[in-house]
Amino acid sequence: MNETSSEATSAMQSETQMRKGMLVYCVLLLLKDGKVYTSEIIHSLRKAELIVVEGTLYPLLNRLAKDGLLVYEWQESEQGPPRKYYWLTDDGKQLLEELRATYRKLHTSIKTLEKGMPS
Repeated sequence: MNETSSEATSAMQSETQMRKGMLVYCVLLLLKDGKVYTSEIIHSLRKAELIVVEGTLYPLLNRLAKDGLLVYEWQESEQGPPRKYYWLTDDGKQLLEELRATYRKLHTSIKTLEKGMPS
């Protein structure tokens, strides 16, 4: 492996880790306004280029539900099998606000660093 492909691999790995780190925040953002069908979550994340495979989302949703941050219910569908809808609990809403504040701090810090070192 040459140095260029090694750098590209490192960049891809870093991007993957950054996306994973933001995924909880992004899912909570999508659920902030109420009940959302799983396929809508996947569609929104794909449209935002934040998720590629469904297998990444389902374990995350299960963990967030287990942690009491969101709840779900099955609703009958006229177009096939029942659909699973998720929404935030009060704890999930609180975590969303905490993550929003953290994201803003990180964004500000990164913007400061991008400006360069003060002389």
